Amino acid sequence: MDIYLIGFGKAVFIWGLALTLIPVLIWFERKGAAFIQDRVGPNRAAILGLRLGGFIHNIADVVKLLMKEMLVPRHVSAWYFTLAPFLGITIGLFAFAVIPWADNLRFGRWDIPMQVTSLNAGVLYILSITSLNVYGIVLAGWSSNNKYSLLGGLRSTAQMVSYEIPLGLSIVGIFMVFGTVQLNEIVRGQGDLLFGFLPRWGLFVQPLGFVLFLAAAFAETNRNPFDVPEGESEIVAGYHTEYSGVRFALFYMGEYVAIVLSAAMVTTLYFGGWQIPYLPTNSLVLHASTVLKVLLVTGVIVFSVGVLLCLRYDKRLAGTWPKGDLRNQEGKILATIFAVLVVVHLAGIFLLWPRELPEWGSATVALIAQLSAFAIKLLFFCWMFIWVRWTLPRFRYDQIMRLGWKSLIPLAFANIFVTGLVVLLIDHFMS
Repeated sequence: MDIYLIGFGKAVFIWGLALTLIPVLIWFERKGAAFIQDRVGPNRAAILGLRLGGFIHNIADVVKLLMKEMLVPRHVSAWYFTLAPFLGITIGLFAFAVIPWADNLRFGRWDIPMQVTSLNAGVLYILSITSLNVYGIVLAGWSSNNKYSLLGGLRSTAQMVSYEIPLGLSIVGIFMVFGTVQLNEIVRGQGDLLFGFLPRWGLFVQPLGFVLFLAAAFAETNRNPFDVPEGESEIVAGYHTEYSGVRFALFYMGEYVAIVLSAAMVTTLYFGGWQIPYLPTNSLVLHASTVLKVLLVTGVIVFSVGVLLCLRYDKRLAGTWPKGDLRNQEGKILATIFAVLVVVHLAGIFLLWPRELPEWGSATVALIAQLSAFAIKLLFFCWMFIWVRWTLPRFRYDQIMRLGWKSLIPLAFANIFVTGLVVLLIDHFMS
């Protein structure tokens, strides 16, 4: 019974993490686009005077999409038309089952893997299940009985088939270097050092594989510069032209789930996953008290900076809104929240500084530190996906096909050959 409860809890956690990141990424998207285009971005909607830099607009959008009528045009295949948006998001969420976000939690008789399930197939499970994502787009395009939707579905099929191949080939080098396809074992292998000082991350042992994987991952998410399946300047909105309300929202959410999944895979395969450079799990557990103090002090510094920035923002905000409008008080409200967090962290430092942690406490601190490292890397690559979208223009269809078949695939085979040769030579000289 405990095993099933733990498994259910891990599934809820990883799905909750992925879904919680969606509104954060939408906010990143809007503010990043506004910054690049020299605009202000969303900054009007507020709840009790809090705009949170435009984040409240996400809540307004959710309410709007929930209230909008979900139209089903005539002459569509209603069953497939309804099924398609659900496939788009659920398939992406299922792929998170094998993503490790920390090392095993060990204390007493417990040894709990920090992934929903540890499959021998590992990465192959993710590649196989994400390849099914094309069915959601194809069904949406075909069942809509709309020429623009059909073109979007056909474009997406060609693009995803073309880039699934280099995506899979690009990580063969990782399998050869680390000798496994299990993601947690690959991450553990990246905890070693190269030449005594350089983390043995996939980025350093497979630099070409990283570039190829990242390019293919951009194409798999159907975002600029690979957004021909929904190219609004050419085919209105592509495969989801006929969708509205919650069904459209599911496609929209599925796109961001794909971003989070791609960022998680890049983090896991090439940037050490949950590994903290020079601090393996044993060291984190052994020095858990020090690690906790460092985390608390870091929190005090970060939230103190937040207080200062909010007070500065409050001065800029003076007189912006009519007298009595709660939005004039946003800077003071946020500064108060950050100040409370500073006090909480200071209290934690005062209470925990002279004490040593129990076994379960040390294991939990190590878990929090590794989860934080994984989250920071994950957010960085999510931000990169957004930044690239608003930096590069859309490629032409023929350019996308040429890049995939004539550049990425040959380079991926060359990378496999060179990696095999290097591994063979190293094994020969080591023996």
